[in-house]
Amino acid sequence: MAEKIEKIVAKLPRMKDVSKVVGLAERRLAEGDALFVADLGIALNGKYGAEGDSLWQYRSLFGTLLRLLTVTPGEENIEQGLRLAVTTESSKRSQSRHVASLLASSHPPHDLAVVFAGGAPHARASEELRACLVHELVLRGVDVAEMSGIARWVTSRHWSHHPLGWLPLSLSPFEEEPGLPSYHARGGSWSIPYGRSDDGPQMAPDRAAHLSLTAETTTDAVAGAIAAAVSNWSEESNGRIEARTFDLAEPVRAPAVPSMLESLKLESLRGLKASDRAAISPCPAAQAWRLVFAAASTGGAYNHGLRGAYGRLAAWRSLAGLSGAAVHASAAEVEQQVLECDWYSFGAATKWFERVAWDIGLAAIASGRRQVAVLAATDTD
Repeated sequence: MAEKIEKIVAKLPRMKDVSKVVGLAERRLAEGDALFVADLGIALNGKYGAEGDSLWQYRSLFGTLLRLLTVTPGEENIEQGLRLAVTTESSKRSQSRHVASLLASSHPPHDLAVVFAGGAPHARASEELRACLVHELVLRGVDVAEMSGIARWVTSRHWSHHPLGWLPLSLSPFEEEPGLPSYHARGGSWSIPYGRSDDGPQMAPDRAAHLSLTAETTTDAVAGAIAAAVSNWSEESNGRIEARTFDLAEPVRAPAVPSMLESLKLESLRGLKASDRAAISPCPAAQAWRLVFAAASTGGAYNHGLRGAYGRLAAWRSLAGLSGAAVHASAAEVEQQVLECDWYSFGAATKWFERVAWDIGLAAIASGRRQVAVLAATDTD
């Protein structure tokens, strides 16, 4: 077996197609030889991991081997998948997030108890992988508090200071139907809940409505929180983001919301013609959540996003900023703020929006109706 693996590793840069090696790995796995698949992945990483981003053969083959082990049913496959992940984790940024998503989407929760068990040192899941898997399971409606292995871990000292520890261990009322990926050995698929910025129903602006005077209150800290879910669009793709907050001189009522938004001088609505009204419509908090969660977890045109666990954290940060929650608010306090806001989605056929497939426009009006926060984001391939 070692000789076969050595030959594959040596020939990899000269391969024009890795499908034969993938076929071999699939056959060995079907025969119960998960060890071969993991050993091959570890050997490939040892030889090419440092330059993996520039070698397409390595990226393709390693990714397929990792998916094969983590999505194929069977305890041995899970254990060897963990072994491959643990051995190569240090050289793969954000691999734990991806592995947690693969495992949670492909196995019954009780089969994943091995991730939280002690295990052999060579296949012991990292604390980061465990933290990510907890919230991948929560997103899928699993009651982790009822799973003894997981419950012991999330109440341990390992968990108390982790960034994901801030999130609740059950879904909030507004976390309805998160768009989660499905995987198979050679890839995966997912849907996105947004589209062109000018699609969807429109509220007609009430031109007779009195427009309150506004004062912009945006700070760098608040803008960063609001943009948390879409920051990967600008950092790793071609995205643009507008995140701003305003105080209104008097409460704004629903009929005046379209005119109010158009009066804020938003960059995303700049150049809007009278004949091309912005598409503005009320939306429930659950729709706002789906938009920001999808943006954070699946990414924009040229990246893969933060996956489920950190995508959930980024989505909560964005909703916290939009709803006006205090900087150090608890998850319960943020939830209350989010549910008390009135939410609107918007978009327009302006030059700012790319109008391809990745457009988001959200406005949150706080319960007193005198504060409004806006998030607009767009990306293109």
